[in-house]
Amino acid sequence: MMFIGTRVWRNACGEETEGTVHKEDIPNKMIPPANLTVVKEFLLLGFSYLQEKQLVLFPLFLCLYLLILSGNITTVTAILLEHRLHIPMYYFLGVLSVSETFYTIVILPKMLLNLLSVLRTISFTSCAVQMFFFLGFAINNCLLLGVMGYDRYAAICHPLRYPILMSWQMCGQLSITCGILGFVISLIMVNLVFSLPFCNSNKVNHYFCDISPVIRLACTDSDTYEFIIFILGAHVLVIPFFFICISYLSILRTILKIPSTEGKKKAFSTCASHITVVIIHYSCASFIYLRPTASYISNKDRLVTVTYTIITPLLNPMVYSLRNKDVQLAIRKVLSRKFCMK
Repeated sequence: MMFIGTRVWRNACGEETEGTVHKEDIPNKMIPPANLTVVKEFLLLGFSYLQEKQLVLFPLFLCLYLLILSGNITTVTAILLEHRLHIPMYYFLGVLSVSETFYTIVILPKMLLNLLSVLRTISFTSCAVQMFFFLGFAINNCLLLGVMGYDRYAAICHPLRYPILMSWQMCGQLSITCGILGFVISLIMVNLVFSLPFCNSNKVNHYFCDISPVIRLACTDSDTYEFIIFILGAHVLVIPFFFICISYLSILRTILKIPSTEGKKKAFSTCASHITVVIIHYSCASFIYLRPTASYISNKDRLVTVTYTIITPLLNPMVYSLRNKDVQLAIRKVLSRKFCMK
């Protein structure tokens, strides 16, 4: 315990008492710069509160990680090789699968390593890089889900104009725009977080470098930065979700006008998987990011984060792709080709 000096207190009766002040008794934001230790690396606490039970999580998360990789890679391979799937809907599904694959690669290998390691540190630069790519792919996924909602709107509500509205040139421009916007917004957020001074405390209460647990370690007033990041995050989540809702309201009106029950089922079946993924993704992300960063302290929040960093990427190939008859047929063809070559 480091001695800082003495301080005089005055009680309610006006009597003065003198006491010793230690460095640990002063909040980081009140310690003079000369007494601060600059953070060069962070300690990821992860699931340390589970103690020995972490060993059970390793095989579970490893299996989920392998399923995510195999499911998304199989989906992308099937879409590339099967000409029947060369349409805008499956094009965006393939782009989303690629984005989800890299999204998990940024987080899960380090998390798996930390589950077996006593030393769970990550350098200052590596933490910033991880946050940049995580946010970039996460924002890209949000925007892609919005674009996929527009694609379903154009296909169902304007079938005759669909080839023009969703031409291959337009599909390419939309996917590139999602990627550029995602990483530009991510760069702004990461720059705001790591432009703050970090000193003394380096314990990140999470299993990867996310905005909320990292910015709470700053030893200066970060309210303005947090507000800007909150506004950016709100726009990223709310605007695409708003357009998805508008698209599906129009789709619902169009489907209700279809005379045959079979036609209604067929039209709705092309949207059901997308709606499922949207609900899970946006509800979990909104729970974490659409609230003040200071409230990010509970273990429940960490479990919710597991849902959208692990479960959602797993659901994309399972719910959105592998339950689709066209994709299933394409996967069978791809697998049969491999066996025939052997």
